[in-house]
Amino acid sequence: MAALDRASERYHIRIDAHLDASWSAWFDGLTITQHDDGTSSLVGELVDQAALYGLLGRLRDLGASLLSVQRLGVDGPVYPVTHESGDPR
Repeated sequence: MAALDRASERYHIRIDAHLDASWSAWFDGLTITQHDDGTSSLVGELVDQAALYGLLGRLRDLGASLLSVQRLGVDGPVYPVTHESGDPR
C-alpha cells in the first residue's frame, strides 16, 4: 500500500525543440526553459505516474522528440545521467 501513498515527484524532462514558456499551464505548470542548443527543459512536480504519462502524451502529440526524463531528488537527479556523447549536460 505504500506505493499508493507517494507524494508528488519532481521531474526534469528535456525535448529536442524550443517550447515557449506560455505552454506551461498546458504542461501541468512545469517551468519551461529554452536552451541555446535548440532544446527545452520542463521541470517541476507531477502528482503521480498518470500525470507523467499524460504529459509525455501531450509532448508526443506536439511532435516533440523526447531526449530525457529524470526523476529529481532533493539535491538533483536520483540517478546519474549521461548522454550519447558520454558527457553529462
